[in-house]
Amino acid sequence: MSFLDNLENNLKSLESGEQARDDAERERKARDTNRAASLAAAPHAEALKKGPFTHELLKQVNRIGFSLRTKVQVAWLGSTLKLEAKEKRVELRPTAKGVTAVYFDGGNEVRTEPVDLGGSAEQFVRNWLR
Repeated sequence: MSFLDNLENNLKSLESGEQARDDAERERKARDTNRAASLAAAPHAEALKKGPFTHELLKQVNRIGFSLRTKVQVAWLGSTLKLEAKEKRVELRPTAKGVTAVYFDGGNEVRTEPVDLGGSAEQFVRNWLR
């Protein structure tokens, strides 16, 4: 191998090493950001999972869904509560600022709004299913 080939290989390995360090640093920052967001949302996620609002919400979803002859599918996806009835869907997502309701109709996001966990679960369900 000639001197120039050796020099070229050394430069390529240095460049790839720098690129790998940059990628690793970017991934570390992204992990730290995600972790900070998760920690900030943790109290709201806990309130959503174990609070009286959610218990009442699940009761009202079944009661109102039954009266409308609509089966409501309930699923927990991590800390997100997903409710689905026919073509309508709502996801209750904990964030650092509280719990946000994201409404979908036919697979398209329609609107988002904050959820008052101290409010009326029945009114929330009625507004969603109307």
